[in-house]
Amino acid sequence: MKRLAILTVILAFVNGVQAQDGEGLFKSKCNTCHLVNKHSTGPWLKGVRQKWEDAGELENLYSWVKNPQNLIASGKSQLAMEVKEFSKTEMSPQDVTPEHVDAILAYVDNYQPPVETKVESLSPVNITPNYKDNLWMFYASVFLTAILLLSIFMVNQSTSALMKTPSFLNALKKKAGDALGLILLVGVFGWSGQTYAMELNSGPEALIDQPWLLVEKTDLYMLFTLNIVLLGVLFYMKKMFNQLFFMAYPQKEDPATIEEPTMGARFYQAMTDAVPIEEESKILLDHEYDGIQELDNNLPPWWLYGFYVCILFAIVYLFNYHVLGTGDLQEAAYQKDMAAKQEEVDAYLEAKAMNVDENTATLMTESADLKAGANVFQANCVSCHTENGGGNIGPNLTDKNWIYGYDVKDLFKTIKYGTANGMPEHIGKLNPIQTQQVASFILSMPEVQGKETEGTIIEE
Repeated sequence: MKRLAILTVILAFVNGVQAQDGEGLFKSKCNTCHLVNKHSTGPWLKGVRQKWEDAGELENLYSWVKNPQNLIASGKSQLAMEVKEFSKTEMSPQDVTPEHVDAILAYVDNYQPPVETKVESLSPVNITPNYKDNLWMFYASVFLTAILLLSIFMVNQSTSALMKTPSFLNALKKKAGDALGLILLVGVFGWSGQTYAMELNSGPEALIDQPWLLVEKTDLYMLFTLNIVLLGVLFYMKKMFNQLFFMAYPQKEDPATIEEPTMGARFYQAMTDAVPIEEESKILLDHEYDGIQELDNNLPPWWLYGFYVCILFAIVYLFNYHVLGTGDLQEAAYQKDMAAKQEEVDAYLEAKAMNVDENTATLMTESADLKAGANVFQANCVSCHTENGGGNIGPNLTDKNWIYGYDVKDLFKTIKYGTANGMPEHIGKLNPIQTQQVASFILSMPEVQGKETEGTIIEE
C-alpha cells in the first residue's frame, strides 16, 4: 500500500512536470495555428492522442507531427487524410521528439481555463456635504425670498389701488388702447411652484452631529434661481406701476426745468426708437379688433443693425471662402493641420535620430544594432519564421529567394506596412530604428535548411 501511494505521487509529479513542459512546447511550437480550448487554423488538440490510439494509429501520430506531408503521401493513415481536410493550410513539419508530443498533448488534455477573478466594483465614496453651512445659507435665502415676496405683494396692492382711482379711470377712457396691455401685464401675478424635498435629520438613519434639516447644494441653487426671478419680477412690476401712475397723474414740467437727457438715455433712445407712452396716439393705426388697437412702431435699430451685420458677414464669408478662395474650407484646413502636425512628427523623429523610412533605410552592421535587431526578431518574428529564420507559416528568410525584394529598403517596407499574404504591419509596434535594425539582422542571418523556397526574386 505504501509503495502504491509513493508510485501515485511520483506519477502525479511526472505528469505535472510533463504538463508544465508541454505548456512551453505548445506555445513555442503549436500556438500559431492551434488554440487550447477551441478550433483555430488547426483543430482543437484535446483528446487527439486518445482518438489516434483508439484508431490503432498512435505511432502514426508522432509521424504526423514530425512530417505530415510524408505520412499523407504514404497512404498509411486514414486519420491523417481526415485532418488534412480540416484546413487548406498545410501543417508545417515540427522538430520534436515523441516525448515532446506526449508533453504537449498531456498539457492540452489537462488544460484548465484560468478562473476569471471578478473584481468587485468599489462602492462609491459618499462625501457628506457641510450641512451646517448649507443650513445657514438656506436661512438667508428663505429670508431674502420672503422680503421679495412681500415687496411684490406691496407693489401689486399699490397697483390695484391706483387702478381704482378716478384719475386712472379717466385716463383709461382717453387711452384705452395704450393702457390695456399694461393692465393685462399687471392684472394677474403668479408663478408655478415646485417642491424640493429636503430631509429632516431624524429617525433611525439620522446623521450624528448634523443639523435638524439636511439642505443639499441643489436646494440652495434652486432658491438662488427663485430669488433672481423674483427680483426681476419686482423690478418689472415697479416699472409698470410708474407707467400707470404717470398715465393717471401726468406731470406738468416747466420748460426751464427740463434737463437734457443723459448720454445713456440718448443711446437707449437711438437703439430702441421707442415712442414715449404719452405720444403713442401719434402712431396709433385706425383699425380695431375686439377693442384692441395697433401701434405702428418701427423695428428697433439694434435689431436692424444686427440683421445688417449678418448680411455683411454672409457676403464676406461667401467671397472669402467660395469666390476669392482666400480662406480655407474645412477639408483644406484639415489637410494643412495634418501637414503641420506631420512636420512636428518629422522634427521629433529627426531630433531623436529616427527620421528613417523605406526610402532612406541603410544596412546596419554594428554588433550593437544587430543584437538589438535579434531581440526584435525574437519577440516578433519567430512564431512565423522560426528562431533561425528557416520559415514556418512565413517563408524562409535565409535562402536566396525573396517575394518582395532583398534590399534593406524593400525589407524595411515589408516589415513596416505588412503584405496582403498574411504578413502583419509593424508600424504601430516598432519605431523606425527598430525596423531598420531587424531588417539588417535578417539580412545578416546565415543560410539554413528550412522551408522550401518561395518567391521569384533571386538574390545575387
